[in-house]
Amino acid sequence: MDSRVRNTKVMNRFDLTSRLIAKLDDEAVIGGIGNTNFDLWAAGHRPQNFYMLGSMGLALPIGLGVALAQPDRRVFALEGDGSLLMQLGALTTIAALKPKNLVMIVFDNGIYQITGAQPTPAAGVADLVAIATGAGLANSVWAADEEDFERLVAQSLDATEPTLIAVRTDDQPGVGTTRRDPVQIRERFMHGLGVRQPL
Repeated sequence: MDSRVRNTKVMNRFDLTSRLIAKLDDEAVIGGIGNTNFDLWAAGHRPQNFYMLGSMGLALPIGLGVALAQPDRRVFALEGDGSLLMQLGALTTIAALKPKNLVMIVFDNGIYQITGAQPTPAAGVADLVAIATGAGLANSVWAADEEDFERLVAQSLDATEPTLIAVRTDDQPGVGTTRRDPVQIRERFMHGLGVRQPL
């Protein structure tokens, strides 16, 4: 595995998610399934957050759709390493369409945490940033530590091409639990983006 991966600090997903939310205003945030969206919910529930339920690997495709539909709004898609590996094709589609307002944050803890902590290929042989770069996403990077993560997020707010920020995280469980009401999640999100009036 690339030395840049080995030299990155292992950080806490909830802490990083909280740092991200603290920097946002009306940006959309798509949370991948499981602990990724549990932490998003707990870090600061906002109507511009969308919480993916039950389908691995869809945070990036949904983020892409929102970014294309609302090109003047910055969109953050939060995904785990296992979920990203389920949908690697999304990286090439994003690279081809080049939505400058899409920021992908990949939390890499090296395990399929929700299903029993089985190791993912990212734990030993796969470098997710190298994969993204090879897929055509040149603006892909590992965050070295929390300060570097905050710097990269700040840069991404003005980026002119899709951005992927990968972070190594510990195996702490998510904080809290997302309320599992798909209709409410959808309606609140659409209202938060200004495309539908509240029910």
